Amino acid sequence: MSVSRPGHPSIYYGWVIVATGALSTLACLGFGRFALGMLLPSMAATLGLTYAQMGYISTGNFVGYLVSVFFSGMIVARIGQRKFIFLSLLLVGLTMALLSRSEAFAGMLALYVLTGIGSGGANVSMMSLASTWFAKKSRGKAAGFMSSGSGIAIIFAGFFIPLVNRVNGAEGWRTSWLSLGAIVVLIAFLCLILLRNRPADLGLPLPGDDDHVATGGARTRANGKFNIYGNKAMYHLGAIYFLFGYTYVIYATFIVTTLVLERGLSEALAGNFWAVVGFLSIFSGPVFGSISDRLGRRAGLVIVFSTQFLAYLLVASGLPGIFLYLSIFLYGMVAWSIPSIMAAAVGDYAGAENAPRALGFITLIFGLGQISGPAVAGVLAEYSGSFSSSFYMAAALAAAAVLLSAVLTMPRR
Repeated sequence: MSVSRPGHPSIYYGWVIVATGALSTLACLGFGRFALGMLLPSMAATLGLTYAQMGYISTGNFVGYLVSVFFSGMIVARIGQRKFIFLSLLLVGLTMALLSRSEAFAGMLALYVLTGIGSGGANVSMMSLASTWFAKKSRGKAAGFMSSGSGIAIIFAGFFIPLVNRVNGAEGWRTSWLSLGAIVVLIAFLCLILLRNRPADLGLPLPGDDDHVATGGARTRANGKFNIYGNKAMYHLGAIYFLFGYTYVIYATFIVTTLVLERGLSEALAGNFWAVVGFLSIFSGPVFGSISDRLGRRAGLVIVFSTQFLAYLLVASGLPGIFLYLSIFLYGMVAWSIPSIMAAAVGDYAGAENAPRALGFITLIFGLGQISGPAVAGVLAEYSGSFSSSFYMAAALAAAAVLLSAVLTMPRR
């Protein structure tokens, strides 16, 4: 099925999948995860949360994400990606709404674990559709546009949450959770209406059928000759993805708290900075996904991790003014690039048919990094009295990711 009008060229339905995927990412990651950074300062003030508890709440979300990745492949095999994405987003929206009623750390942690389960299921299943609906030459771009939804959500949260807090006072974060949860539920039903599991469901061939990795290569691997769990490249990609998960989430979770509690910025001004990150990140996935299509996944990974290294180092150093702004600019510029490149890379190595399982496998490793990062960063900040040490740790590990990316072996044709 193509979307067309008389006298106009038809539009491949895969781009409808991409647009819907961007909305799904906006819901499950942009609201379900990254809004937390804006909400933490007011939540901590109301509930008396410590730095360590703030880190544990973020980690709880990633524990749920990891659990979901572990089991989602089996469920998707039974009910398909479309239905699974719908159910996952429904879980995200409902648990976010219930978070608005939280009164203590333990209850909030339990609910946010469930939010993470839904986020993981929706995100991994959605990103794998980039390999199902697109050939190798445009996978990175398609996955990049899907990931841009997170940036749009961050812009919205950066302005919406401070506004709600001004109107509702100290308890404004409750209204924010409820409102964002309602939007996620609406997006869940939209995904159910628009998504399809594969081009064949609409009688469409995969564009670029001459691409051996996306078609013939995938069929060969689907017959069992490609062993995801015995392939060294999958573990290499997983290690790189682990370092991304460990480092990026430290910045995403604690930068607003750092700006408010350590740099003395108002919540509204910190929200404006976070909105800048969101605006820049809209372009990060499509731009660097396309760069990886042209220059190769290895070059794309090296460029992105080098940029993140500088962003973490600048904020850790405590330098004033322009250096802090430069850190925020660099982070936003490449924020969601790695998931886009990874979603494309697994299709290159494993083929389109195996992409969901391969992406699930390396995302499992990535999830371990997400779990570890905020917990360790929160404890470090608790003992040192500052998040500077946590950002230095993130910079060191981003440098390690640059080296691992530089020696990544490309798939043979």
